[in-house]
Amino acid sequence: MSTSEKFQSVFVAMAALGGLGLGLLLPVGGAAGHLVLPALMLMLTAVFVQVDAGQVREARSARSAVAAGLVLNFVFTPLLAGALGAGLLGDSPDLRIGLLLLLVTPCTDWYLVFTGLARGHMGMAAAVLPVNLVLQLLLLPVYVLLLGGDAAMVDTGTLVEAVLLVLVVPLVLAVAARWAARRWRGAAWRDGVMAPRASRAVLPLLYAAVLAMFAWQARTVASHLGDLAGLVPPLVLFFVVAPSAALLASRLLRLPPDQRVTLVMTTAARNSPIALAIAVAAFPDRPLVAVALVAGPLLELPVLALLSQLVRVRPRADAPGT
Repeated sequence: MSTSEKFQSVFVAMAALGGLGLGLLLPVGGAAGHLVLPALMLMLTAVFVQVDAGQVREARSARSAVAAGLVLNFVFTPLLAGALGAGLLGDSPDLRIGLLLLLVTPCTDWYLVFTGLARGHMGMAAAVLPVNLVLQLLLLPVYVLLLGGDAAMVDTGTLVEAVLLVLVVPLVLAVAARWAARRWRGAAWRDGVMAPRASRAVLPLLYAAVLAMFAWQARTVASHLGDLAGLVPPLVLFFVVAPSAALLASRLLRLPPDQRVTLVMTTAARNSPIALAIAVAAFPDRPLVAVALVAGPLLELPVLALLSQLVRVRPRADAPGT
């Protein structure tokens, strides 16, 4: 894991604070606002460039775990997110939508790092990535409109357009880039050179987007700090309940240790960059929706680091080299 990945929460916080300082001290809000969505779309293109749909074949040996992951991510988690938002953020519609967008989008990138650290089933982890991506693309508007209630206050067409813009355009660009790389430079160059370069670009683009967003909405954030603190209880509850549900499902299904680890990680990790991009596109006049999503990684990444140690597969005492 690189230094940037290890200290991602710190760098996100630094980008947010830097953006706040710029936005409060200098008249850069308008210019910064025009940078947020392009930075996020470039970041998502870099994420998608690393996705190989052929990895789905590797999940054949872990069908029960994959099925459990789909149920947990696309049935249990949305219901849990809706309940947490309605129960704890009923008086804050923008924060409620931000929480919902964050929690109904399973991670498609950094959970792989923590799965590897915990010695999980990497074939399964890689295989569910494109599946999670496609399903969240299709289901996200449904979740927001069904579970957001009056808080959503956005028509179906606007939400679908935002999803198409933020997810489909980067996905098409990434697929075209992967095809062109294989066609002209070969699969080895695509996987050994282009994909690692794309991976290294993801976090700097995320930090740039966060800095620009906070510079853009600095005064809004400064006047709603108390409201943002209200996100902590539902996020803490989610990061306790979701991994616990994954562990319970693992025991009921009698999954091997490596598959148990992967199920826990894919259930706990959330896709805040995608959720942030959609929030900016679908709710441009409600900045607290997007600002709320930056709080997610600040809590999520330390939780994933802790989980990777708690559920880590321990080497057998009789294994070679132990």
